[in-house]
Amino acid sequence: MNVTLKLTAIGNSTGTVFPKEVLARLKVERGDQLYLTETPEGYLLTPYEEGFASQMDAAQNVMRRYRNTLRELSK
Repeated sequence: MNVTLKLTAIGNSTGTVFPKEVLARLKVERGDQLYLTETPEGYLLTPYEEGFASQMDAAQNVMRRYRNTLRELSK
């Protein structure tokens, strides 16, 4: 499926409108979060994944607890 998206002004920002077929294939709807990740092949747009968010929360807690240790290790 190839889709051309047009960038438009949305207030002071820039955005685009996804066709409903694309939203259905991504299984997302208005208000959901999407993640844009750069890959060697280009960009990957994926829906929000709860497992990823909990892993990031755990990593941030570790980084916060061991901030000084991590700072020393990075030298």
